[in-house]
Amino acid sequence: MLPSLVACSRSVWKGPYFVHFANLKESIASGTPIKTMARACTIMPHMIGARFMVHNGKEYLPVRVTEEMIGRKLGEFSHTRKAFTYRLTKNK
Repeated sequence: MLPSLVACSRSVWKGPYFVHFANLKESIASGTPIKTMARACTIMPHMIGARFMVHNGKEYLPVRVTEEMIGRKLGEFSHTRKAFTYRLTKNK
């Protein structure tokens, strides 16, 4: 039997995965977005109010950090797949 994704989370003794953004305070003050490819970075409380441009594999998508996002990953808010829709053709 394979373990679930919940059981495969990062161990507690390692702590959350976090990337140090050098210009985070200036970005929060001025409102300029930070471009990042670190989708696995955990959102911390001191990141509230920051704007990120998170890479989804093709382009950078805007993400604004709010209080409800604390403890989640940046990649959860920049989707990598488009919704599938059927197109009507001219024949019908």
